[in-house]
Amino acid sequence: MWGKCLARLFVIRLGAKRRYNGTLGGTLQTANILNLKAMILAAGRGRRLRPLTDQIPKPLLQLAGETLLGRHLRALSSASISSVVINTAWLGWMIRHYVGDGAPYDLDVTISDEGETVLDTGGGILKAMPLLGAAPFMLLNADIWTDLDLRTIQPPGPNDLASLVLVRNPPHHGAGDFALDADRVVEHGIQLTYSGMAILRPELFAGCTDAIFPLAPLLRQAIGDGRVCGQRYDGAWFDIGTAGRLATARQYAAASK
Repeated sequence: MWGKCLARLFVIRLGAKRRYNGTLGGTLQTANILNLKAMILAAGRGRRLRPLTDQIPKPLLQLAGETLLGRHLRALSSASISSVVINTAWLGWMIRHYVGDGAPYDLDVTISDEGETVLDTGGGILKAMPLLGAAPFMLLNADIWTDLDLRTIQPPGPNDLASLVLVRNPPHHGAGDFALDADRVVEHGIQLTYSGMAILRPELFAGCTDAIFPLAPLLRQAIGDGRVCGQRYDGAWFDIGTAGRLATARQYAAASK
């Protein structure tokens, strides 16, 4: 299913590169973070966290006295973002019940329910696109814990399709994902890890029609086209993908209080 999306992207990306001589800058305006919507990816099953996630969805796991999802919502509200879309699948009813309409966080929250079939990261975002609108939006993985002030995430430049936050490679992901050349995200160089925090333009998904596909190949295509900027964050960041990583993050949060 991913092949159809990639083939369409290849044609679109080539066309975009040929139009680079000053034409894109007038149509893609730099995002103002105060006007962004946000999406939280919360539909994953969390299989590596079983049995914890057999009865509770991963975003509702507790860390430092609050849920992962609650921390994200609080951070988004503190960043003056007012509208949030959350995609759900596994035990989605629990997330809907927990979040409600977002009023406790001073947020307007909308749920994008994927039902029984998880659409992967790219497919989940594409399904939620009518809720996100035509402007750039912030993207957060629900299963991370960080102390990054979301207001410091740089928006994409006028010709960029994405802005990524990269972090030092954690022990479980030593090979990393991408590199930085000044503020440009590139494939080769000293490797860093994609943090699960970004600002994306909807145009990144132009030509995608498949229901189920990952986000990473879209990012790699845009990076190859020179249309992704980024920044490095060296503060606290944890990927809560296993029980061991959850325990490590809990220890750090307890010690840093």
